[in-house]
Amino acid sequence: MIRDLYNVRSQPAEDGPTPLTEEEERRARAALFNDLGRAVSERGWVRFPAYSPEERRRLVDVAHRLGDYWGQRVFIEAEDQCAMRLYLAGHGPQAGKPRL
Repeated sequence: MIRDLYNVRSQPAEDGPTPLTEEEERRARAALFNDLGRAVSERGWVRFPAYSPEERRRLVDVAHRLGDYWGQRVFIEAEDQCAMRLYLAGHGPQAGKPRL
């Protein structure tokens, strides 16, 4: 679907999002650790949006921390430009497909 955008102007760079403080970053990672960890432990995988490189780095760090906490590897991969997928072995994108 193509939509025409009229009167759309780009914003100056200084109006962009500000980086998180160390305390805000720590709390964001702790919340992701709890929420994503719960979802992965229940069904073996979770999809989560990540629109910026900072958000992707944060999710990679959370996946590594979950793997260290559980003692097993938590895989992470980009599904598309806007989403990352965290999963345990056997729950990845190839898990449901028969091997040839």
